[in-house]
Amino acid sequence: MSVLFSSESVCEGHPDKVCDLVSDAVLDAALTEDPNSRVACECYTTTGLIVIGGEITTKSWIDFHKVARDTIREIGYTKAEYRFDADSCGILLAVARQSPDIAMGVDKGGAGDQGMMFGYACNHTKEFMPLPIQLAHQLAKRLAEVRKSKDLPYLGPDGKTQVTVEYRDGRPARVDYVVIAASHTADVVSRDGKHTTEEAKQEIIAKVVRPVVGDLIDQRTKIVVNGTGKFLVSGPQSDTGLTGRKIMVDTYGGWSLHGGGAFSGKDPSKVDRSGGYMARHIAKNIVAAGLAEECLVQLGYCIGLVDPVSVMVNSFGTSKVPEDTLPTLVQQVFPLSPKGIIDHLKLRRPIYLNTAAYGHFGRPEFSWEEVNMTDELLAKARKL
Repeated sequence: MSVLFSSESVCEGHPDKVCDLVSDAVLDAALTEDPNSRVACECYTTTGLIVIGGEITTKSWIDFHKVARDTIREIGYTKAEYRFDADSCGILLAVARQSPDIAMGVDKGGAGDQGMMFGYACNHTKEFMPLPIQLAHQLAKRLAEVRKSKDLPYLGPDGKTQVTVEYRDGRPARVDYVVIAASHTADVVSRDGKHTTEEAKQEIIAKVVRPVVGDLIDQRTKIVVNGTGKFLVSGPQSDTGLTGRKIMVDTYGGWSLHGGGAFSGKDPSKVDRSGGYMARHIAKNIVAAGLAEECLVQLGYCIGLVDPVSVMVNSFGTSKVPEDTLPTLVQQVFPLSPKGIIDHLKLRRPIYLNTAAYGHFGRPEFSWEEVNMTDELLAKARKL
């Protein structure tokens, strides 16, 4: 049986990602001097404006304006033609301390919120990620690389990618469709003012698409660059942005379930973030240990309580041990309290700015991507 599945990613200059990056930059600034900071930072952006709000309790002194401007500058918004640049955009603050009613539960080691978090892994790629989202992230990151290296100097910071993969009998076989939306300067607009030049499109295909997708492209693969014609008006000039609005981009591209809670701007006492990271860590180690070919983990939490209210593991029939033993195995091997997760994954560090673009999973630099529990899983599994 053949099916098609699509996933999208966005570049760091997408308005929503600008907000995610600023939120996580604020979080990192707080954690740098005070690892116990409580941060729930939200951002909103539009033409020429960033609004930073939320609940922040920290001993750190945060220069919000500098943090935001440095982040925006690193993204690449440094030209007046974008109508949004690091040195001239307005910045408004609306920040208060964490609610004492929430703090009361977190202070004793409980979860900072209720909710359910999902983690997923499969053996379709070396990163144990679904192929469509992994390729979409790589394409978005490649757009940034060729922009910053000046290899394609006309590219702007904003952009989106989408990849459609054909699956045959449940396994990825080929790429059927690649969609690139690449913002650019007026240098590569056609004479009639309606299109990105064909030369620029072919350069993007040659220097972005083919190096990433490679042999998965065949004669039937369709590649579209700037399907509306051109992408001259971009970034916050063209669309508003908001923290946490790209949760499927941040996780598994729609291939797997999502609990609904965003990651960026939240310190690890918020189980939306730490629980999502641990669920991925568990699922990846189960698949890496060979205990399943595919794995979905759900953790459920109640605000203020230390232990999860539920642990679910689904191998979709691929488990090498009895399916109903997997939740017990997980609880024996992995620490699942908020404090246990934070300590195990070393989450009280200023590591979060780097997570905010190009996906939180499938990247080896993060502790939750480490495959370091496979031996213990296998040892425990033999005893069940």
